[in-house]
Amino acid sequence: MGTNLTALRENLQEQGIDVLRIIYADVLGITRSKDLLVSQLEKAAGHGPAFCQGVWVTTTGGDVLDAEGIAGDGLQDLITQLDPATIHPMPWEPGVAYAVADALNPDMSPNLFSPRTVLRKVIDAYNALGLVPVCGPELEFYIADRTEDGGFKRSLSKTGRVYTTGALVDPNGVFLHLIRMLDQMNIGVFAGNHEFSPSQYEINLWHSEAMDAADRTFMFKTAIKDIVAREGQHATFVGKPWSDEGGSGFHLHFSVTDKAGKNLMHDGDELSEVALQMIAGITANANALTAFTNPTVNAFKRLGPDTLAPFRANWGYDNRSTMVRVPPERGGGTRLEVRVGDGAANPYLIIAGILAAALDGIVRKLEAPKAAEGMAYDNEDAPTLPATFTEALDALEANERMREHMSSGMIGIFLTMKRDEIARYNAAVSDPATREVTDWEIKEYLEDY
Repeated sequence: MGTNLTALRENLQEQGIDVLRIIYADVLGITRSKDLLVSQLEKAAGHGPAFCQGVWVTTTGGDVLDAEGIAGDGLQDLITQLDPATIHPMPWEPGVAYAVADALNPDMSPNLFSPRTVLRKVIDAYNALGLVPVCGPELEFYIADRTEDGGFKRSLSKTGRVYTTGALVDPNGVFLHLIRMLDQMNIGVFAGNHEFSPSQYEINLWHSEAMDAADRTFMFKTAIKDIVAREGQHATFVGKPWSDEGGSGFHLHFSVTDKAGKNLMHDGDELSEVALQMIAGITANANALTAFTNPTVNAFKRLGPDTLAPFRANWGYDNRSTMVRVPPERGGGTRLEVRVGDGAANPYLIIAGILAAALDGIVRKLEAPKAAEGMAYDNEDAPTLPATFTEALDALEANERMREHMSSGMIGIFLTMKRDEIARYNAAVSDPATREVTDWEIKEYLEDY
C-alpha cells in the first residue's frame, strides 16, 4: 500500500481524529462501512479492512443473491484500501472522519464489481485519449418525519415555498444545521434552498474532476442521511416518494478538458466536435443508460411527458424538456447537463454510465441528431425513453458497448439485483403498472435511498 499509515495516524491524531469511518458504495449505492480506531491504523488498514464479497449481492431486505459466482465461490473476501485524499471530518461526530475506500480482490487486483473501480476504468479510458472528464452534480431530497404506523410523512405541508430559506421552510433549523455541517466537511458545498415541493430541498456542490465529484457526492448523500437522522428526522433521495408531489432529481453537468485544464467542449460560440460526439453517444445509448440514472421501480413514476423530467432521448440548447440540455454558457463554462437522473442513483454508477455512453460517441465518432426546439415531449424525431424499469434493464443487458466500457461483472450483479427487486414488487403490488407510489416502495426504498 502506498500510504504511509504511521504518518497518516500521527496527522489524524494531531487533528483530534480517533476514529476513521471507512466507507464505500455497494452496487445499489448503499453506504457500507467500518469504524477503525486511529490508534490501531497501521494494523487495521495495512491490508484491509476486509469485507465479504456477498456485500455486492445483498438486497435491502438482507437476502444474499447468487450472481457472478460470488456465492458459488464461497463468498470470498474483498480487501479495502482507504484513499487518504478522501478523508473528511464529521463535525457532527467530533473525533470521527470519513475515508472512502477502494475495493480489491484478495490477490490485490482491482475489484470490478465495485462501482468506484468501474468509474476509474471509464476515467482511465478518457485519460488515454488525452481527455479529463469534469462533473458537477445537482441533487434534491426530502426531509420526512416517521409516523406512528412505521411510515413516513413530509415534515412540511405548505406549498409554494420554492427558492425559500429561513424559519418558514426550516422551523427547527435542521436544514441550516445541515449546510453548516457540510461546509465544515469541506466537500464543496456552497449553497442550498427549499425546492418546489413541501419539505424538499436542494444543496449545491462545486464541479471537479469526475472521481472527486463522485466521492464528494457519495459522502454528501451519506452525511445528509446521517445528520438528519441525528436530528430525529429522515432524509431521502428517492425519486418519487409521494404520489401528490414532484420528484427528486440527480442532474449531472459534465464536460471534458485537456490535461492542462482547457475546456474542449466549444469551438468559438459553437459546440466542438467532441461535445457533439458525446451528445450522440448519450442519445444512442439512452435506453441502457436509464438503468443507471433511474435504478428503481419507483424512478419511472417520476418520468413522463410534461413532468419537467425527460421523456425522449434528445438534446437541446438551454432546453429543460430534453434529456441532454446544453446550458447557455460558452468558453470555459461550456458543458452538457443530463437531466434524466433520479435522486436514488448510485453516484459512481450514474457518472460512470453517463461517461461510458458519451465515450462510445467519441470512440465511434457518432453524429449527434438534430437539436430539439421548444417543448420536446411531443417531438417524434427522437424515440421515447423506457417506460418501465424492466425495459431499461433489457436495454442494458443487450448493450455490449456499455458492458465493454464499464464492467461485465458489475452489470451482471446489477441486473440480478434489480430483476429480483422487480419480481418482489410485482408479487407484492396488486397493480404493478400503477403510477401511484405504493407502500412496497416506501418500505423498500425510503430508508436506504
